[in-house]
Amino acid sequence: MADIRTENERLSSEPSAPLRTARELVPLLARDAGQGERDRRLTDETVELLTTGGMFRLAVPKRYGGHEVSLSTLADASATLAEGDGSAAWVVAVGNSLAWVTSLFPEQAQDEVFGTDPDTRISGVLTPSATAERVDGGYRVSGRWHYASGSWHAGWSVIGFPVPDSTGEIVDQGMALIPAADYTVEDTWFVAGMRATGSNCLVAQDVFVPDHRVVSVPKAMAGDYPVQRSGGSHPRSAFVQFLTAAPLAATQLGLGRAALELVRNKSAEKAITFTYFEKQRDSTAFQLRVAEAAQKIDTAHLHVHRATTGIDGAARRGEALDPLRRIQARADLSGAIGHVTEAIDILLTAHGAASFADTNPLQRIWRDSAVSARHAILHPSMIKEIYGKALLGVEEQISPLI
Repeated sequence: MADIRTENERLSSEPSAPLRTARELVPLLARDAGQGERDRRLTDETVELLTTGGMFRLAVPKRYGGHEVSLSTLADASATLAEGDGSAAWVVAVGNSLAWVTSLFPEQAQDEVFGTDPDTRISGVLTPSATAERVDGGYRVSGRWHYASGSWHAGWSVIGFPVPDSTGEIVDQGMALIPAADYTVEDTWFVAGMRATGSNCLVAQDVFVPDHRVVSVPKAMAGDYPVQRSGGSHPRSAFVQFLTAAPLAATQLGLGRAALELVRNKSAEKAITFTYFEKQRDSTAFQLRVAEAAQKIDTAHLHVHRATTGIDGAARRGEALDPLRRIQARADLSGAIGHVTEAIDILLTAHGAASFADTNPLQRIWRDSAVSARHAILHPSMIKEIYGKALLGVEEQISPLI
């Protein structure tokens, strides 16, 4: 079957060793995806493959042995892995996003996380669902944090908390690094899709967090990072987009490509019931639907790469993206998810009722896509409203995450 990847896909998927490794892992991830879903956690074999392939060190600083890849490369790798298993790709994407966040912390904290193991897996939730008390040298923090993807295999977590001063008054919103020994994982992730991500609840009680393991969230969102040793342009990337938005959209992109490939392959042997077509591929109506889905996935790819190359370019130039360009990037990424969702719906209908058989991987792709597409960070209506206000010069803001 002809290679219909876009020129951008071919160019972006060839030169990098991490991308070649991600491509090699796809069939192995696909093999274990069903078992991971049944276990509601990635299999040990999957975690080992991802670890030995260096997938958890994509965003780790080079001075610790990491790859410190650009956001574009992280997106490409995540999308590629999602062609085999959406949950595995999601855990890699989120873990690397949080590894990148860790690269913003003071050097002492980075040493503690990456110093002995650059493959350390990081989970986390930035929602400040916690209480905290200012004490000598740091904070005492207690809380519960939903939904922490990759929680089963993480060695550290980044958690959000309201930052008090010595009188108890809340003066900031912070994110803190805490080791796995300081919290427990509650098994709460019972969902229809992305079941193997282990996006459970983290629980901590009266945990001491030293000052060097705390960073201000508002300052980070504004690009005011307390980086002591940047090592390159990597840590200057836009915060919100690197943290969640681009990796999430990239995972969707891979799921869309997997759905398209599966439907194309089956079309050479699958008939269209109640017609004279013995092969779906011979039907003009089917051909039109496949072309429509492919165009939507291509459109999503272009939007993802406009966003990621813009963010990477600004980081290389040492510039902070202005608010309008940050919002445009989020609109691109949110729009990409919408295109992929529409493409998968088209492919499900074209493929027929067999799409929903338990034995058909297409139903898992559909459920994984449906769940992750509802992530609040890229809510389509909210993002459009934010983008529209920015384009029209309306100063009212409806979200601090820009």
